[in-house]
Amino acid sequence: MNDATEGSFRSSLRALWRTALLGFALALCVLRFWLAHLRGPLALERRALWLQGSCRLILACMGIHYRVEGRPAAHGLVVSNHLSYLDIVIFSAAMPCFFVAKAEIVRWPYFGNAARAGGTLFIDRSRLSSAEAVAAQIAKRLSLPVPTLFFPEGMATDGTSVRRFHARLFQPAVLASAPVTAASIRYLLAGGVEERELCWYDDTHFLAHLWKALGTRGFSAELRFGEPRIYADRRDAAKQTHDEVAAMREPTAIAFVPPTSLAAQ
Repeated sequence: MNDATEGSFRSSLRALWRTALLGFALALCVLRFWLAHLRGPLALERRALWLQGSCRLILACMGIHYRVEGRPAAHGLVVSNHLSYLDIVIFSAAMPCFFVAKAEIVRWPYFGNAARAGGTLFIDRSRLSSAEAVAAQIAKRLSLPVPTLFFPEGMATDGTSVRRFHARLFQPAVLASAPVTAASIRYLLAGGVEERELCWYDDTHFLAHLWKALGTRGFSAELRFGEPRIYADRRDAAKQTHDEVAAMREPTAIAFVPPTSLAAQ
């Protein structure tokens, strides 16, 4: 057996073992949700905490580690670059939060229901009315002690650059003078494997990508959080958080201070 064949064999064994663990974890997450639900209706904050505990368990079963630089936001908006569906699991493990996700996810087996149970907002970016409805829901959640996180690029990328941020969903925070926190995510893979190998940016089928992720050795993620800031204009917010995220994505990133933003009090 040559090295390539042996590596593929080990990867398949690793994926099989983690698949079994993941199946057990997903069943346990459902049980935890319904046990919590028996004690009464779950407020949004409790749903976010349930999702955080579930995502920590899922990451452990998938063999994915993460580390955090900076202080995760406690409320307001959080915006980040986007590499794959795994970003949602990793960010949620790091902090309780609500997500804005594409509408297609609600139709995914298990994961769609889990996202809804965790308080996720679903947006159809092709419909202005959907964006307006989600913006109104975000506005209602800005007073909660749990932040709302969305990916302003509007799609996952291969990580080589940070695409332009769409500004519309920044508007609720601008109107409410609520803090906006820039964050970045990076995948770090063992053996010099490029980050893009685990990004879900092309036409790869979900299950094929998940199998690849389950078989990956030495998969970790790095989350970086900037300082919360208040913005007076949604386009300024989009531009300045974009530049901040792009700076944090640099391997030797240093703190980036937008030139015209107002520091959050």
